[in-house]
Amino acid sequence: MSPRCFRPKSRKADPVSQDNSIFVHPTAVVESGAELGNGVRIGPLCHVGPNVVLGDRVELISHVVVTGDTTIGEGTRVFPNAVLGTEPQNTAYKGERTTLVIGRNNTIREGVTMHIGTGNSRGETVVGDNCMFLAYSHVAHDCVLGDHVTFSNNVMIGGHSTIGDRVIVGGGAGIHQYCNVGHHAFVGGIAAVVHDVIPYGMVVGNRAYLAGLNLVGMKRSGMSKEEINMLRHVYRELFADNGCTLRENARKLQQTYADQPAVRDIAHFILADSKRKFTTPRSSRRTRLDSGDE
Repeated sequence: MSPRCFRPKSRKADPVSQDNSIFVHPTAVVESGAELGNGVRIGPLCHVGPNVVLGDRVELISHVVVTGDTTIGEGTRVFPNAVLGTEPQNTAYKGERTTLVIGRNNTIREGVTMHIGTGNSRGETVVGDNCMFLAYSHVAHDCVLGDHVTFSNNVMIGGHSTIGDRVIVGGGAGIHQYCNVGHHAFVGGIAAVVHDVIPYGMVVGNRAYLAGLNLVGMKRSGMSKEEINMLRHVYRELFADNGCTLRENARKLQQTYADQPAVRDIAHFILADSKRKFTTPRSSRRTRLDSGDE
């Protein structure tokens, strides 16, 4: 629909309404230029900026701030005191126009913060579909998050990081800037992650170390027992004390298991360029490390 400024309305909100009408509470402010899709509901004391786009059936429950060049996909619900699209906490940011793009059917709980990108990096912060962000979690500038990601309470992720599909991050965990966390990984509560985490990996501790594979997540994703056992064997080979570097082992596995998508994903993740080293098992200190392995 075309941009418009919504004036206060006196009719009472119906929380179970299924129609496509737009409801804006009389105490909410929606600035001229904002675009609201069908069925959008904006509760008490919310503030929606002029460059915001809210997809169909987005709900801002109350006391929500959405500002900057922010787009929120259809069906997303945002709970009180969440602040989305404010300037990045980065001294390099000089007011350039950057964006925050949030996908469909996300749940963003109380006090969550997400920032726009920076001009000297991606220029956008991206959140996928069907994610859940529990209270007071934080997504920094220039991060890219996949689909079905779960952040528990008080999770903090630094700028420029990437989080793969179906990653779960436990309460109070912190992820350093520029870190990459592979799909289906699990980060334990209160963990301090300063290096990349391989797909399907499970990390715990401060500093975080690789404690094995995310077996629960693999089962939930529908992997067969045979596939899981194969990945457990691959994991042991990857971090074997065989005098090879991690990347050398990854190249060997890439060739040996060329017909296995999950193994290819892990090998590709390890062989890709990254500004961070790798989170490894405590016992893998025996494995010879090159400049990009640890």
